Amino acid sequence: MIYEHRSQPLLERKIFLVRLLKHTTVSLLLLSLFGGILGYRILEGFSWIDSMLNASMILGGMGPVSPLTTAAGKPFASFYAIFSGLIFLVGAGVFITPVAHRLIHRLHLEDDNDYTRLPIY
Repeated sequence: MIYEHRSQPLLERKIFLVRLLKHTTVSLLLLSLFGGILGYRILEGFSWIDSMLNASMILGGMGPVSPLTTAAGKPFASFYAIFSGLIFLVGAGVFITPVAHRLIHRLHLEDDNDYTRLPIY
């Protein structure tokens, strides 16, 4: 995603919130949860609901609900648990990026030293 240069004006609040929503969606839902659901569905043969439950519980840090029975499902669950721990940190970084960029951009605007407009939102 491309951000505005410091010489460009600050984004409108509505456009900024859309950017924040896109970052959140990509970082948390699409990559993490759906990958886990598909893995449990394909490798363990769980139903869609059970796959979603197990993926959600591991992603949330609670652990699996249903016992694993296949040889392919156990390494997947191990990998997915490690991935879920790491994706939480990466997802937090992706979520914070537009906020940090907006703050830094706000602080670098050439505004004739007008420090009365400090809020970043």
